[in-house]
Amino acid sequence: MTASIKRTYGSRSIPTTSSSPPPSDLASSPPSTPRTHKRPLAEDSSLHNTPPRKKTCLTFPSKSTTFLPLRSTKSSFCKSKAKGKEKDTSQKQLTQLHFSLDTTVLRTCSICDLTYTRGAPDDELLHKTHCARVQRGLEWGKEEERDSQKADVEELSSSVKLKNGSKGRIVCFRADVTGKIGAKLSTLLDTINLTLSSPPLPSEVLHASKVYLFLLPSPTSSSSSHREKIVGCVIAQRITTAMEIASPEDVSAHDTARTTQHSSSSVLSDDAENEPPDLSRSKTSGGHCPALIPVDASSNLYVHPTPLPTPMGIPRLFVSSSHRRLGIASRLLSVAAKQFILGCPLDPAKGEVAFTQPTGAGKAVLEKWGKGGVRIYEG
Repeated sequence: MTASIKRTYGSRSIPTTSSSPPPSDLASSPPSTPRTHKRPLAEDSSLHNTPPRKKTCLTFPSKSTTFLPLRSTKSSFCKSKAKGKEKDTSQKQLTQLHFSLDTTVLRTCSICDLTYTRGAPDDELLHKTHCARVQRGLEWGKEEERDSQKADVEELSSSVKLKNGSKGRIVCFRADVTGKIGAKLSTLLDTINLTLSSPPLPSEVLHASKVYLFLLPSPTSSSSSHREKIVGCVIAQRITTAMEIASPEDVSAHDTARTTQHSSSSVLSDDAENEPPDLSRSKTSGGHCPALIPVDASSNLYVHPTPLPTPMGIPRLFVSSSHRRLGIASRLLSVAAKQFILGCPLDPAKGEVAFTQPTGAGKAVLEKWGKGGVRIYEG
């Protein structure tokens, strides 16, 4: 009988392995490189003492980059330097100012009689615009002609010949008109009120008034443009009463009585001095002297206080300064007196026309045109 052989783990033959593992593709560490020798200490110290070199970066210009020559750069630098010198020299130039207490900054224009502040931009602009309107008048163009039918503009006289040979026309419309003509009238009234130093007319006065304009062809207009200038204006108002202008004899008697009353009051008692002088009871060598109301003391214009019935009043009268003394004012007033009340022409010599506080030039017009019969009313 054969014996059975038992194998154990110790009896197994152990395979021989090498000292280094086999090469694998999954190894994470890089392959070992041959070991190099270190440099001597002298060589290492020389390398550490020298500074590292700067990396130079090369840039290439794009297509949109433009190059300026060296000469232009120098010239621009010189120019900027010269400008800097000019600025320095301009800053060094100073102006000495002085207070002038004797002279005033207010100035009165000899053409338009407007008093304004010299050097103020707003006043200078106002004077420039106002003076141009006073001299040449306002423009009446195609827009006003196109709007004339809506505003009921009526042409009263055509081909009115003036003293210098020029011919114009007179138109009339209501003073409370609107639209383009209403805006033009508002600008014209502002100019007139500023010239006469008068307040604006109330709306109730405009509702009861008519406007008479003298239109003169513009010298620069052609047949196609047909532009005209408003060189004269009269506002006619319906009134009820007015006061009669005192004659020169009545004014002289009034002045004499006033002087006598003033000299006699100096010998009266203190109570009598406080009482106002009764000029209506004063008498002169010529008899009874009624009291007079002064309207314009500079022009020696006085009126009698008794109101008299008067149908028409003239609150505004204006003629541009370059067209005065040509008969424009008298022609406008004559047409207004003839056409104001339909079918009832008015005669200024009979006291049927009145003015409201005329200026010196207005007094000359009413004396010449009214022939001494024009009256004064409070407008």
